[in-house]
Amino acid sequence: MTAAASAFRTYSRPTEHSMTSNSSHARGTVILGVAASDAHAVANQLIAHDLREHGYTVINLGTCTPVSEFANAALDNPEALAILIGSLNGHIHEDLRDLAKAQKSGAIRCPVVVGGNLSVGSHKSDDAIEKLFCLGVDIVLSDAAELPELLQRLSLDAAAAQRSAS
Repeated sequence: MTAAASAFRTYSRPTEHSMTSNSSHARGTVILGVAASDAHAVANQLIAHDLREHGYTVINLGTCTPVSEFANAALDNPEALAILIGSLNGHIHEDLRDLAKAQKSGAIRCPVVVGGNLSVGSHKSDDAIEKLFCLGVDIVLSDAAELPELLQRLSLDAAAAQRSAS
């Protein structure tokens, strides 16, 4: 294992999700976008390309995506495994202030995963991650290379939930 791989940390908020997995696609659908105040597009495009190479259907909402657009995409794609939100400008806390409301309304029912630069300044704290969980974020990733493995796990969880609901 490389040093970079061993340094990878994933943070998850413990919760149950109402997820379905009836997609006709081999791996499933994900909704991808960049936080509302963020116009950084390169990582978004690279992640979309990588996920498509891994067999996922990617609904890419692009940059400067408000929570309402993620919610609309989730309503249009109820089979989505996850909503993936990136941020490089560090203002994701402000950008996601309406996330819990969208989840409570039922518009967003799948896990919300965030990654990137999650706070302003060079000093990063675990407090910033805890604030994201309080906003409704389910998983915080520090390395986009771990997305395929995470999505595979979410897909298996969704399939198990669907079987137990039947």
